[in-house]
Amino acid sequence: MRPPDTPGTPDASGTPDAPGRSDDALAPVLRDVRAVVFDTDGVITDSARVHAAAWKVAFDGFLRAHPPEDPDQRRPFDVRDDYLRHVDGRSRLDGAAAFLAARGIDASADTVRSVAEDKERLFTQRLREQGVDAYPGTVRLVKALRAAGVPRAAASASRHAGELLSRAGVLDLFDALVDGGESARLGLAGKPEPDLFLEATRRLGVPAGRAAVVEDALAGVEAGRRGGFALVVGVDRAAGADTGARLLRHGADLVVHDLGELCAGGAPT
Repeated sequence: MRPPDTPGTPDASGTPDAPGRSDDALAPVLRDVRAVVFDTDGVITDSARVHAAAWKVAFDGFLRAHPPEDPDQRRPFDVRDDYLRHVDGRSRLDGAAAFLAARGIDASADTVRSVAEDKERLFTQRLREQGVDAYPGTVRLVKALRAAGVPRAAASASRHAGELLSRAGVLDLFDALVDGGESARLGLAGKPEPDLFLEATRRLGVPAGRAAVVEDALAGVEAGRRGGFALVVGVDRAAGADTGARLLRHGADLVVHDLGELCAGGAPT
């Protein structure tokens, strides 16, 4: 991680903030923001699809082996709706417990841990095989923030966040990273509690009331609202019929489909 940027700091050539130079200006909604915290999966990288696919295999296998009494509760895991409602943005254990409870399953701690470990194995395998990419619109926005001297942090409930960002080639664009490992070490509460994001702003040296948080998960935007962030941006990659509305109801101030929309020139064509 690089130290947070100081606006207008010249490099050796005398040009302010040359390493972060970008042709993009920030949209007006971001111009008073003094730091930005980005969720990782589904916001910075396309790893949400890998997480969702791994959860589907793990949950569907469990439901076949332990079918709920209610036939309607036996339906397969939906990689869009169930993922967004129950597991997106949460730790593996919290996500596994939330989905099983939603299907009427009173699972023991050992059962929850077993399903979470199955998902972890599947995710790690798929990550090694497929890799991940960073969203171009996100990279564009992060570089524009860097050019403006606005400190940036990545935050994630996943212990794989650093590896994901490194594989996508964007780790060095962020001044701080708070991942699942750090969260466990510090005893931070999981989303929708704001602890993860507040730790990120603490490391950037900016209070939440002067910072923005960018999230694609319902639990994540709720965490941003609970944390008192100046701006909570919801990212609707799914573009479902009501996904954007749900993000707004849970605490987002605005919703975008691509983070390039937060550059003054709008989303790339």
